[in-house]
Amino acid sequence: MNTDIIIHPKLHHFGLTTANVDAMVEWYRNVLGMTINHRSEASSAAQNGPPFSALAFVSNDEMDHRIVFFEMCGAVVDAEKRRHTGLQHIAFEYATLDDLLGTYVRLKRLGILPVWAADHDVGTSFYYQDPDQNMVEINVNNYGNAWTATERIRGSCPNVAHVDPNKMVAARKAGASPWDLHERAVAGEFAPEKPFDPRTRF
Repeated sequence: MNTDIIIHPKLHHFGLTTANVDAMVEWYRNVLGMTINHRSEASSAAQNGPPFSALAFVSNDEMDHRIVFFEMCGAVVDAEKRRHTGLQHIAFEYATLDDLLGTYVRLKRLGILPVWAADHDVGTSFYYQDPDQNMVEINVNNYGNAWTATERIRGSCPNVAHVDPNKMVAARKAGASPWDLHERAVAGEFAPEKPFDPRTRF
């Protein structure tokens, strides 16, 4: 038994409180492919019962759950969330840029649009808000593997370039490679028509 050296566990899951489990499960199903592995109701009025009325365990991979939604009757969205401590965002990584761009197109057809999109040098990221206004990032590594991206970020301060996903999709369809898209994004070629003000969302 090691009692002296730090062990590095992997992130397994996180829990979110919500007033509407159904809406959250549906959104995460549409955006990330999450499916329900377990759902149950609970009587929050019962003596010594749990403080929630329902819960749902969802996952989009082989794990039994990656997110647990706890339904709390009367829970409200924090209008001052940006000014309070807590979870700032969560992120999910795609294997390829085409996966990221294809997902953007699919979600756009469903009326789900990102609140911000950017090339962070080490990765390209699109940020969405779930029904409870939690920020969910979907991204892709621009350098092909985690080790290379880590070396890159250690050696420089990431340059953030705001991008319009529609322009990136059009350029990719026209034959630009993922690396070309990254370089052109950093050069400002895919800048959105309306500048993004992070103070309104983050």
